[in-house]
Amino acid sequence: MINGCAYNIGYHNDRLNNTRHHFWQSKEDINLLNYITPQESNDIIKVRVVYGENGIEDISYSEYSMRNIKTLKIVTDNHIEYSFKSTDRSAINKLVEKKGLYDEIIISKNSLIRDTSFTNIALFDGNTWYTPKHPLLRGTKRAHLINNNIVKEKDIHENDIFKYKAIRLFNAMIDFGDIEIPINKDTLSL
Repeated sequence: MINGCAYNIGYHNDRLNNTRHHFWQSKEDINLLNYITPQESNDIIKVRVVYGENGIEDISYSEYSMRNIKTLKIVTDNHIEYSFKSTDRSAINKLVEKKGLYDEIIISKNSLIRDTSFTNIALFDGNTWYTPKHPLLRGTKRAHLINNNIVKEKDIHENDIFKYKAIRLFNAMIDFGDIEIPINKDTLSL
């Protein structure tokens, strides 16, 4: 939420309902606007919605503070799955433990770049921004950027990452362009 208003709610509704249909064959769609309470704040507010077979289980609100990320380390896990947003982030948290002195990780699976531990990514080749064709999670901001032709999908091999000039991290809370890191040997480790 920004200035008390929820953004891209249609994308969030789609993800929530697709997840419910996949796991519980739910026939009834949920509209988050019927559950989220507008917040009186000029701050960015993170809305955490926990849902299950029977619908919305919990909603919480907290002030969002963006992390300062300047360096990235690629970590590999060829078995990780996170196709659906989940409260169980244990596999991702194990990978974060491998970041060492770097600020954040980029997850590689089967030699293809996927996401960071909490954002989707896009890489700039000098002309076009590309987001991994097979991310861990198809985020709501990612869907918006693709639908508006701001980014294009492409398989990005980890060995090709230094062919790109910059990387952007984004999610529902971080706008495209808020975190941009130049790609070089000082900011990125394979």
